[in-house]
Amino acid sequence: MELQKPTLKNDPNGNSTTSNPIVAVAGHICLDIIPSFQVQKRISGDLLVPGKLVIVGPALMAAGGAVSNTGIALHRLGVPTVLMGKIGCDSFGNIVLELLNAHDPTLSKGMIIAEASSTSYTIVISPPGSDRMFFHSPGANDHFRAADIGDTNLNGIRLFHFGYPPLMRQMYQNEGKELEKLLRRVQKQGITTSLDMAKPDPASEAGSVDWIPVLEKVLPYVDIFQPSLDEILYMIDRNMYHHLTEKHGEFDFIKFINTELLDRLADTLVAMGSSVVAIKLGDQGLYLRTGPDVRKLAGAAGHAVDLAQWSNRQLLAPCFQTNVVGTTGTGDCTIAGLITSLLSGESPINALKMAVGVGACCTEELDATSGVPSRHIVHNRIVAGWQRKKVQIEKPGWKWLVDKSVWQGPRDRL
Repeated sequence: MELQKPTLKNDPNGNSTTSNPIVAVAGHICLDIIPSFQVQKRISGDLLVPGKLVIVGPALMAAGGAVSNTGIALHRLGVPTVLMGKIGCDSFGNIVLELLNAHDPTLSKGMIIAEASSTSYTIVISPPGSDRMFFHSPGANDHFRAADIGDTNLNGIRLFHFGYPPLMRQMYQNEGKELEKLLRRVQKQGITTSLDMAKPDPASEAGSVDWIPVLEKVLPYVDIFQPSLDEILYMIDRNMYHHLTEKHGEFDFIKFINTELLDRLADTLVAMGSSVVAIKLGDQGLYLRTGPDVRKLAGAAGHAVDLAQWSNRQLLAPCFQTNVVGTTGTGDCTIAGLITSLLSGESPINALKMAVGVGACCTEELDATSGVPSRHIVHNRIVAGWQRKKVQIEKPGWKWLVDKSVWQGPRDRL
């Protein structure tokens, strides 16, 4: 089936969709296929048995991955955005484009269609009373190369965000040569660069990669590095990662760390070359560490940003209280909140509050992005006194700022 590039038109609310994008979100994208198990309250016996028939309900189809999650969240926040994921020339590719176009046809005008590749998809099996299982086909993501994004695709772009290279074979092989090539070229054009990670399956090819040489090659061309704690701890200190997860559990260990570990990790990443390091801490918040030289942030915010406020920062923003419905895409939406604030020239304190605010809104819906409202709604909710969650991790030497909205480290603004 031949894929058709989307045409420009108005969105369902009658708003013009012809704004020139200022942010490009590239990297991993896939089609999530999620069968419903509502027709059965319990599945008897093993699910995967040869010849067994399991009755399920309608399947939910959604675009997943960093390109979809972060890109659509930025769009919902009011940021003109273009998506640059790679899909195959097949039926699943058509569905991905239809899902993106339902938000705004201009979003998908940068999508890369590969004739010889298949579209990545994930079948999510989530039966009642059992852990979820994932059947994932990497598809075109494994064939994404630096040459897929030409210089003309970056005209007018102020910030370039790339997500999930550990799930894209060409991006992590050869010590990240392709990723380095792409980010070097983007940064050379005066565009602020941003990078997010994903934790690879330890049993996979990416899981056995020595990530320290990859980071050493790539981070000099990354202005804003935004990994989650489990991802970066796995990559930099795998022994510590295994120790903490075996002792406290894969999802709870973050509550048992301290800010000294965060400082050590962030200082390592700044020394490798990144100007700004934002480490996502799940329900414990968002940690920010910046180096002395943050001039490259000006590519995103221009003269609007006060660079002096962004240098040598050490801050931690707690999460906001919500009625959590789902956590899919929370980290991606948090990134969208931080990027949105930076583009507007906000201070790092306000950017952190917006980031965790957008991440909190995400949790109020089951899917990744439908809970994200406009930036102004998030801002109004914050200034109205949105209640914050308690940060349980140890913070020796840290203190609340005067408005009790962000924790300040002892080395902040040295």
